[in-house]
Amino acid sequence: MSRVHIPRIHILGAGVMGLVVASELASRGHAVTISDPAGGPGPHACSWWAGGMLAPHCEAEAAEEPVERLGDEAAAWWQAHTGLVSQAGTLVLADPRDRGDLTRFARLTRQHRRLGADEIAALEPDLATRFRAGLYFETEAHLAPRAALAELVRRLAGQGITVTSEPQAAALTIDCRGLAARDRLPDLRGVRGEMVLIRCEGVTLSRPVRLLHPRIPLYIVPRGDGYFMLGATMIESGHRGPVTLRSMMELMAAAWTLHPGFGEAELIATGADARPAFPDNLPRLRRRGDVIFANGLYRHGFLLSPAVARMLAEHIETGSQPELMDEVIP
Repeated sequence: MSRVHIPRIHILGAGVMGLVVASELASRGHAVTISDPAGGPGPHACSWWAGGMLAPHCEAEAAEEPVERLGDEAAAWWQAHTGLVSQAGTLVLADPRDRGDLTRFARLTRQHRRLGADEIAALEPDLATRFRAGLYFETEAHLAPRAALAELVRRLAGQGITVTSEPQAAALTIDCRGLAARDRLPDLRGVRGEMVLIRCEGVTLSRPVRLLHPRIPLYIVPRGDGYFMLGATMIESGHRGPVTLRSMMELMAAAWTLHPGFGEAELIATGADARPAFPDNLPRLRRRGDVIFANGLYRHGFLLSPAVARMLAEHIETGSQPELMDEVIP
């Protein structure tokens, strides 16, 4: 197909989707502007509270097939555009009483190897003697979301692209407003996610750890200098208020199960937001005239935004209709 020339593209929203789209298009030589009423990434955006795990194979346990396949692009994209990716893999564990959950997880996923107690201790010495079996997804990665978003903003600014508070005129608009786009996308819904940031000098982890807990499957992501992010709640609600007491207690209880040392952790911050999702929890591209909507990342914002941005760029440049585009209205 022949390349389509677009004089100027304006992006609405400076969360993870908007910034990734802006970075992808700018890297391909397109003239890009971007606006966000809040002026840039921050606590108003659900990507601010993300775990930042680039774990396509782990996500395959409960996600649709495209999540694993398309998520495989993420680590390389984020490394190329930020240089902030840690390629340390993911460790999946279960209490000995919940070994059946570990077996089930192994059956539903790929690209892992089984570990015994000695191998777990070699990877994470602070977990020595606590778990007898685990799964190691060696090719997976993670990043610190706020640092990654700030780096995208910095690199865009180096190209003369800054985030303004008011939309600008353009030949084509890319709507990346997340849940705010429900005014145009009525089938979009909110899925509430909550996180806790703690500081614990008594425990050291080198990579994200997922604990297959019977009530709340916990993930804990090291942020460095003794800081850890705890998360994993998925509540069918668009409510964007503070973390509930129940969720915070269950997250902390699961962390205690992983290592009793977390009982001495300092509670640094809590956060919650509603993530945009379509009925099947897969992202969508929808075009209506000179507006393209890129939305529905669900809990896979950092994992799937690079693939969505690539498909969007290919559609703009060639007129192709990628697999995630389910509507084109001239």
